[in-house]
Amino acid sequence: MSVFDLTITKDSMADGIRLVAKGRVNTNNASEMQYELEKAMQEGCKSIVVNMSQIEYLSSTGIRVILKAYREAADLGTILAIERPSEIVRNVMGIAALNELIIN
Repeated sequence: MSVFDLTITKDSMADGIRLVAKGRVNTNNASEMQYELEKAMQEGCKSIVVNMSQIEYLSSTGIRVILKAYREAADLGTILAIERPSEIVRNVMGIAALNELIIN
């Protein structure tokens, strides 16, 4: 895995999906996360959980993707949450005042 890589795997849940992200979320690949989040909403998932325990870097572009998806999900009545954030994700989300998205 290079420093630009992001992998996202999917696990089904009872009424939604869990996306497990690994690597770095940056300008070069944030569109991959955006695609997976939008796809889950289009498929009618009522719950989208993003496991970010293996994220090594989260750029401002990544934050914008997550925040945009959070707002779109709320408009659809879908719950979007970050699960098990890495220390880096927790710190960046805290700085951006987005702690309400984090669940443990």
